[in-house]
This record gives sequence, structure tokens and C-alpha cells, in this order.
Amino acid sequence: MIRHGVRQLRNPWADGPEYVTQCPIQPGRSYTYQFTIQNQEGTLWWHAHSKWLRATVYGALIIYPKLGSPYPFPMPKREMPVILGEWWDRNPLDVLKLALFTGGAPNVSDAYTINGQPGDLYRCSSKETAIYPVEAGETILLRIINSALNQELYFGVANHKLTVVAVDASYTKPFTTNVIMIAPGQTTDVLLTADQPPARYYMAAHAYNTANAAFDNTTTTAILEYESAHYSAKGGKYLKPIFPQLPGFNDTATATAFTAQLRSPCKVKVPIEIDESLFFTVGLGLINCKNKNSPRCQGPNGTRFAASINNVSFVLPRSTSLMQAYYQDQPGVFTTDFPPVPPIQFDYTGNVSRGLWQPVKGTKLVKLKFGSKVQIVFQDTSIVTVEDHPMHIHGYEFYVVGSGFGNFDPKNDPAKFNLVDPPRRNTIGTPPGGWVAIRFVADNPGIWLLHCHLDTHLPWGLATALLVENGVGKLQTVQPPPLDLPQC
Repeated sequence: MIRHGVRQLRNPWADGPEYVTQCPIQPGRSYTYQFTIQNQEGTLWWHAHSKWLRATVYGALIIYPKLGSPYPFPMPKREMPVILGEWWDRNPLDVLKLALFTGGAPNVSDAYTINGQPGDLYRCSSKETAIYPVEAGETILLRIINSALNQELYFGVANHKLTVVAVDASYTKPFTTNVIMIAPGQTTDVLLTADQPPARYYMAAHAYNTANAAFDNTTTTAILEYESAHYSAKGGKYLKPIFPQLPGFNDTATATAFTAQLRSPCKVKVPIEIDESLFFTVGLGLINCKNKNSPRCQGPNGTRFAASINNVSFVLPRSTSLMQAYYQDQPGVFTTDFPPVPPIQFDYTGNVSRGLWQPVKGTKLVKLKFGSKVQIVFQDTSIVTVEDHPMHIHGYEFYVVGSGFGNFDPKNDPAKFNLVDPPRRNTIGTPPGGWVAIRFVADNPGIWLLHCHLDTHLPWGLATALLVENGVGKLQTVQPPPLDLPQC
């Protein structure tokens, strides 16, 4: 179990991803996570981090300001979580198990949900549709979380403007929009003012899909219901809610424009002199099979799907966790020779030679000195398909200083970076066929998973981990593990 976005300073033991900071909690056993929240406030969430258990094991984690400290925006009349999810009619663990056996893509979900309910547009679910009551004229704060396994989503409320005030538990310069795009792992706080004629209005979410691949093309709904409209039904039946206009599933321009508006509220302290400049290609790949007709080679042209960063397809250990091996100085579990740049340079978003499609499996970590100033450029590739990969770093927040389409240009693109008021996040997507640059200070010692938050891509290997060394003294050193840390 992880508290997604909590920094867990000096305490990776409370982070939670299986075989990274701990072994999985075994059936019938328990583990108590103890951690301190420091200098964070806003909307985060918690979820399982073992296989696809996250499909149903998740919830909101809201950190309120200290008593007496106001929000940096007008106080809302009320607050409501809006947790977007993804639903399979089958056991999602069976869906994953089948995909890992065949080497093909997993079956797409059967529905999306809002606060656990699919909504009016699905068979047999309208009675349980989530309803959000509002009074005319009041302003409410919606804390929106995308807990879907594999899908970026567009979200909007019919006839109502949304004022974005925070993302990933970091405040932003407020701006108004009709729709938000939110990737798995991300949170977005918006203010909504009930300034429309009293009626019933749909909240709705559907896919923003950037890959050339099958996806769940359904729409989940909830209802924003004005209190006075509750009593104005004709003949005992409610008036049909008004539906919002959402962008098309392939509308990258709207997603890009939304993300580009995000800014920190004021000037922030972005690392300027960089100690570690890392360039990570991220994307899919294919493992060739000797027997293309094998039932275990049901990917494209008799292959198995894979994914990688810098051509390394990450493999988790199975007999211990990375953090336990590091702390106990166990050899042979991992190496720290993760390539800081791709082993071979190529036209990342062009027509890539098939000889570069097969990654190498390995458990390689990125080693960083405590306090080093780090820049990572995530470069999407066109291998198999371009795609928006929401990249998440455990134990850290970072500033998103730049992004663009095509191949990153190290000579000219840094001149366009926003080093004044970039947004602070813990999860950021690569533009499909493009790149995104982040900066942070490696001031949290331990081993921290870095991975794509599309859960199909994690078991395929789209991950690595940052090994941040201890600094000087107790306050820069990983604390000892708890006595009840799960064992393998």
C-alpha cells in the first residue's frame, strides 16, 4: 500500500511498492505504516501497489492546512472528492495474469467510475449513480483523483466552468477551463460555482487515448444536482441531466493546452546548476520469440510486449525487496549501472529500425548523491506506438520545466524552459511523440521507484528506481526499518 505523493522523508519503509521498499504483505498478515507528513497540503491518494490490486483498492488522502491557515483561494462552501476509477467485469488479477501469460495486451476495462459508480450510461447502474448536491450560488471544491489503471481521462461538468487551483497537492495560479485532462496517479483541485439555472447537470469523464491501441471508449457520469431542482421533477420523475461537451478521445491539442496553463502561484526555487543530467527514452518494445506460434507469444507478429527506459526493461526481485537488499548489503540483487542516456542514439519519434525494438531485461538502478541537483528529460519513442506515459517518482516532487513534441534538442530547448514559476508535481505525462523535462534536488535518501503509472506498462518493465545515498548526519540518513516490515 502506498500513499501516492507523500514524500516519506528518510522513511522509504512506509512507501509501499512491492519488492521495492518492502516485500508484499502476505494473506492474513498485517503491516502498520507510520510516517510523518511535512510541508505538504492538498489532495493526494492511497492505493495498493501489488500487481493490479490498485483496480479496486484505493481512496483519497486529503492533507488540510494547519489550523488558522487559510486556502490561497476563496473558501469553498463545501468540498467533495471525485475519484475516477476503472472497472472490469472480470477479476482484474485474472486479466493481468492472462496478459502476462500470452505476452499480448490485456483486455480493456468495461467501464469507468466516479466514486465507485459507473453512472447512467451503463447497463443496470443508473440507480447507484453518484449525486453531488449543491445550492444555487455556492462555490464548492472538487478534489479530482484519477485512480484508473490504464487511461488518461477528460473530465467536465455540463455548463459549468472549473477553476483549477491545485495539482498533485501543490497550489497553482488559478485559471478557468471547461475541461481538465488528468492522468492515472494525478490529482486536480477545482472550484466550481453553482451559477447556472437550478437543474441537474452531468459530471462526465471519458478516455483521452494517445496510443494506437484498443481502449475503453465508454463514458462515466455523476450528477451535480441543485437542491431546488430536487423538488422540481415532473410527474415524480427527475428531469434528464444536461450533458457536458468533452473533447474527442484523440484531441491532443486540448490536453496540451490544458497542461501548458499550469503554473506555480509565485516564483519558486528551481535547481539551476545541474549535477546530474539524465535523458530517459520511455516507451514500449517487443520481445522476439523463437516459436512465433507459441501460446505465450500472442503479441504483434508472434512476439511478447515489453516496455523500457533507455532500453532496460526493469525486472523486480522476488526473494527480497530492493531497499532491504540495500540496507542489509545483500549482493547480487541489483546493480547501479543504469544508463544515464540511451545506449544508442536514434530518431526517437521517427521510423525506428526494428533492430532497436527489443529491450534488455535487468534490475539496474540510478545512483544519486544526496543533495545533487537533478534534471531528467523523459523522451517518448515511436517504437510500437507513441503514447502519453504518466511518469511518477516515489518519495519526490519535482518541477516541470519544459515539454514539446518531437525529439528533445539539448542545444535549443533548454533556453525555453520555465525556471521562474513551473508547476510542482509528482506525476507528469510525456506528450505523445514528445518529451518533458523535470528538475528536483535529491534530498530524500533511500530507494524510490520511478515508473509509468499506466499499470499495464509496469509489469512490462517501464520502470527503474532512484538510489539516493545518505548524506551527512541523522537528518540526511535513512531511518532503520520497523520491526514488523513484511518479509518475503
